[in-house]
Amino acid sequence: MTTNLLDFDLDGMAAFCERLGEKRFRATQLFRWVHQRGASSFDQMSDLAKSLREKLKGCAHVTGLPVISEHVSADGTIKWLFDVGGGNAVETVFIPEDDRGTLCISSQAGCAVGCRFCSTGHQGFSRNLTTGEIIAQLWYAEHALRQRQRQGHGERVISNVVMMGMGEPLQNYSALVPALRIMLDDHGYGLSRRRVTVSTSGVVPMMDRLAQDCPVALAVSLHASNDALRDSLVPLNRKYPLEELLAACRRYLDHAPRDFITFEYCMLDGVNDQPEHAAQLIALVDPKTAPGVSCKFNLIPFNPFPASGLRRSSAARVSAFAKILSDAGIVTTVRKTRGDDIDAACGQLAGDVKDRTKVSERMAKLRTIELKPIT
Repeated sequence: MTTNLLDFDLDGMAAFCERLGEKRFRATQLFRWVHQRGASSFDQMSDLAKSLREKLKGCAHVTGLPVISEHVSADGTIKWLFDVGGGNAVETVFIPEDDRGTLCISSQAGCAVGCRFCSTGHQGFSRNLTTGEIIAQLWYAEHALRQRQRQGHGERVISNVVMMGMGEPLQNYSALVPALRIMLDDHGYGLSRRRVTVSTSGVVPMMDRLAQDCPVALAVSLHASNDALRDSLVPLNRKYPLEELLAACRRYLDHAPRDFITFEYCMLDGVNDQPEHAAQLIALVDPKTAPGVSCKFNLIPFNPFPASGLRRSSAARVSAFAKILSDAGIVTTVRKTRGDDIDAACGQLAGDVKDRTKVSERMAKLRTIELKPIT
């Protein structure tokens, strides 16, 4: 079996080349061809010795993920469905803006966390993606979009990457970190640490490891202002409650490329959108009333799906909630919904994921418990 070079960060590529009897500069050349130029054929790699190219043909390949479908939203958002085998698929979303291009990447086929408001979680968990499968989403999107926009290999289309697609990235840590290093490497995609964001539901031990191994921007899926409510919305909270999670956020800030944590907060009608919830959030993060966390809040309009049993907060309620936080001096934004006409908006990614966790049964039971605002 030959080796997919998309699985290697630069150090891994160097070790691979060393096993072939080649020096490190050959690994750098190879790495550039794969990631900067998007080459998948060794015959394209003209500055490699012919003997090395022939050697590589016998032991390596550069293979992306098969594209099952592509959908383009009226707002320009693009969603790809990639085949990862075994009847499973993952979704990747490109969001164009005037000043940046953001790619939302999946880290798992499905998700085991099971958040109430996330359609991916309702599909259950199948498996972790490999490093190559994570980076293949960026590799395909970057080079496909360059071709469509007739840009040269030195002109980057994707300026920001968010690990906010299907899955909990920190539950696939061993594959995630090499993928992040490829994104950041100047010989790869050359992205700034500030422009690569890992979103987590709050896997506290791995947050601490990421701070040491590869600190990038961090977004935490908070979604509740107290433990009782968060236990019902984000089951991981039962293992890592708010006090532990916020302490981990403060530790992360000692290493982070930004001086704040982004807290994601999905606005659910009558569940977590009341003034008392905003007041509780202020008490949690404000240094004047607690140890505090340097942060900003990103309020996310809920994207309904039938199995959730939840509703989107009204625009007026979202605005009122944002005003309470802003008036307390907390930077607060309301996420603009993108790609909802192609089910590419936040919380809508589901893909063709087999339910191997009986999550649907568990969610049905949870929906019989009325979620009331908790003060």
